[in-house]
Amino acid sequence: MLAPFTEKLHAGTELTRPDIETICSLLLDDGQPIPQRADFLRALEKKGATAGEVASFVEVLLLRANSPGISLEGIIDVCGTGGDRHGLVNISTASMFVTAGCGVPVVKHGNRGVTSKSGGADVLEALGVRIDTAPERAAEILDLAGCVFLFAPQYHPTFKAIAPVRKLLAEEGTPTIFNLLGPLLNPAKPEFQLAGVFNPRLLPLYAEVFRLLGRHSAWAVHGESPEGGLDEVSTLGPTTVHRVEDGVIFEDQLEIEKLPIAPAVLADLKGGGAEENARTVVDVLEGSGPVAIRQIIALNAACSLLVTGAEVQLEEAFRRAEESIASGRALDVLNKLRLATN
Repeated sequence: MLAPFTEKLHAGTELTRPDIETICSLLLDDGQPIPQRADFLRALEKKGATAGEVASFVEVLLLRANSPGISLEGIIDVCGTGGDRHGLVNISTASMFVTAGCGVPVVKHGNRGVTSKSGGADVLEALGVRIDTAPERAAEILDLAGCVFLFAPQYHPTFKAIAPVRKLLAEEGTPTIFNLLGPLLNPAKPEFQLAGVFNPRLLPLYAEVFRLLGRHSAWAVHGESPEGGLDEVSTLGPTTVHRVEDGVIFEDQLEIEKLPIAPAVLADLKGGGAEENARTVVDVLEGSGPVAIRQIIALNAACSLLVTGAEVQLEEAFRRAEESIASGRALDVLNKLRLATN
C-alpha cells in the first residue's frame, strides 16, 4: 500500500532507500489503484524530491531495466530535459554525431517528444535510423557507428504500468519525479554526461544526483537567451554549468566570447516537425545548413569533449567540433548508424 508513504511525504519526511524499493514495486504494478499512485506522486512533487531520493529512484529503476550490455569505457550521454518549449532543432541529437565524429563514443538514451513536435527518437527515425533495435545489439551498433541510441521503451518496459497515472497528472498540470528521471535513467550507466536543464533551479539537484550516482564527470547546463532559458549550451547568452568532477561539485559560467560565433537570435535556431528537423540536421552535417544551427550544435559537442577530457580548452574543443562537421566525419557517423540499425 502506498498510503503510508504518502503520509510520510505529507509530514515532510525524506524517503529511505528501502522505502523507495517498495514504492517502485507499487508504482509499477498496474494492479495498484491509479488514484493511490497519483496521490503519492502529487505528495512527492509537493514536498520536493531530494537528490538522495532521486538517486535512489534511479538506482532502483535501473535494476528493473534491460541492459544494453555495453562495457566500453569513456562513453558519454548527451541529452536535455525538454520543457523549454522553444521548439528548437534537435541540438543534442545532432551533437551526438559531431561528438562521435571526434572519436568520443556516445550512448544517447531518449524517447519521443512530449513537449516538442520532434524528440530525439522522432528525428532519428526521420533520419533513417531504426530506433527500436534489440538491447542485445546495442554494443555492436556502438562498435560499428561510434554511437548508439537507446530508445527508452525498449529498456524500461515496466514503465508502461505508470503511463496512465502520468497521463492523468499531466492533464491536471502536475509534474512528477518521472519528469526529473528521464535524463538519469540511461541503462548503460555512462561515466560522462552532458545534460541540458530547462529550469535553472534544478541545476544543483542534478549535479548532486550525478555525484551520488558516481558519474566520473558530468555537467548540468542551462543556457540563456533574450527570449528565455534553454535546455542546451547557448550561443545566444551565458550558460550556467553545475558540474561534478571526481566527486566534487563546481559552479561555472561558460565563457564563449572568444569563440568565432556569429550573432544570432532564437528564431534562427527554431525547428519544426521531425522531417523538417532531420533535413536541417543533414544540411548542417553536409556543410550547407544554417550557420547559427551549426554553431550551437558544434558548441554543445565541444562541451561534450570537455566533459570527457578529450579536450581541456573550449576554444580548441569548438574548433575540433567544427572540423568534425567540415571534414564529413560527423555525417559519416550518421551514415554508419543508419547502416548498423537497418
